[in-house]
Amino acid sequence: MGFFSGNRRKARLFAAFSLSIALLITTNMVALAKDDDSLSASASYMRVYKGATTAIKAAGTPLIYQGGQILTASKVYISWWGTQWNTGFTTGGYTSATAQTYIRGFFGNVGGSSWNNVDNQYCMGITKGSTSCGSSGTHITNPAGQLKGEWVDTTSVPSRPTQANIASAALRSMAHFGGYDPQAIYFVFTPSGRNMSGFGTQWCAWHDVTTSGSNQVAYAYMPYVPSVGSTCGANFVNKTNDSFGHGYFDGFSIVGGHEFVEAVSDPHPSGTNAGWWDSSGAENGDKCAWSASSANISLGGNNYAVQPIWSNAIGGCATSA
Repeated sequence: MGFFSGNRRKARLFAAFSLSIALLITTNMVALAKDDDSLSASASYMRVYKGATTAIKAAGTPLIYQGGQILTASKVYISWWGTQWNTGFTTGGYTSATAQTYIRGFFGNVGGSSWNNVDNQYCMGITKGSTSCGSSGTHITNPAGQLKGEWVDTTSVPSRPTQANIASAALRSMAHFGGYDPQAIYFVFTPSGRNMSGFGTQWCAWHDVTTSGSNQVAYAYMPYVPSVGSTCGANFVNKTNDSFGHGYFDGFSIVGGHEFVEAVSDPHPSGTNAGWWDSSGAENGDKCAWSASSANISLGGNNYAVQPIWSNAIGGCATSA
């Protein structure tokens, strides 16, 4: 989710009010009112790195159960959206195929890790407003092998895809992998140079919920984060690049991991079926974003840079449980 989603939502309400007043004054604002490049109020984004690793002010407050859903046995499906993933491209001296290997290795091995165990303390089916589960409720679990599939969606990617475009790509992925699965998160990766407005200036990635019939579908959007350098995590942990992509690809696992753990503990962040936030609206990834405690973890024989995850159990950011 964003820096403080509660403050962000208040800001959007104020912006919407200001816009409506402006529309009464001039019809020239119609184009702005119809701008569909902006994120929906429910979308939960990871803010860009601005050169400071100081913890955000909400870090000392616990996550609070909002009364809705979590993913108790999550499944990750990756959509490589665009023919560019088939033809290949290169940025920073690394091929897109090398990037895919890095991303695949992270999501393919994060299940069962001690880092991902931090999420297991959160549950659903307890009293709304609770800050701990104990043995009550239905808990998040952390099985191995959570990456269940990947495919190249050869539908053309607009130069500036909108959130609606990305939601449609997620639904195509869902259909490709056999239809609705309440435990699924559909990650949509776009190639370098094909990213939604706001990427690299306001946020690095985001997750949200869309619908298929009466079903709520969790999905996440991952632009090609190395293309904006340190703004979205390049060399955040590993200062030297190597052939595997350590350093240059740090953002793929830092940002991707951030969206993953948030989508598990709060897959439907609209407020009507939400999981776990704090009193400011920050999720478990937000509260530890761009932390100085970010580090490498070993997954499947390779190291991957990750940020810590907020733990109510210890009242702070944790890299293992």
